[in-house]
Amino acid sequence: MSKLLSHLRFSATLLCLLLLAACQTMGGPGLIQSEVTAELSTEAAGSIAADMVGRLAEHIGPGSTTIALRGNEIVFGSALVASLREKGYAVVTDQAANQAAVEPLAYSIDPFEDGVLVRISTLKVELTRMYTLGTTGTTGAAGAVPASPLSVMQRRSAGGS
Repeated sequence: MSKLLSHLRFSATLLCLLLLAACQTMGGPGLIQSEVTAELSTEAAGSIAADMVGRLAEHIGPGSTTIALRGNEIVFGSALVASLREKGYAVVTDQAANQAAVEPLAYSIDPFEDGVLVRISTLKVELTRMYTLGTTGTTGAAGAVPASPLSVMQRRSAGGS
């Protein structure tokens, strides 16, 4: 009897652990939570956004894609929206993102070593790059300079093989 009870306790515990593990999934299929934990100047946010949007355009074409921006960080979020629109993307915010032809986009910027680690994530591609913050060009503006190659992770579409 005690073996049976012990086996049932173990099974119940295992079932609870499996159910809890299933709750640890991300908010969307493969999308990160938009978050900026590094301090950025307006100039640095603008130069990072322009570079990352230029790279995003190589994978998801502007003109026919509407981007649903997930996140509302004021400095980088504003720079990202401006860069996306300048490149030819239509941009909507969280509350207007219920269309089928909309590509959700999330971002994160975290301090890392002597710079920041930037990640732009969509359902099709995830771009990651390290930037060094500091003065750029002859103006001495406090911008950002790429400090690593671009890391690209292609995602398979839900209907793909």
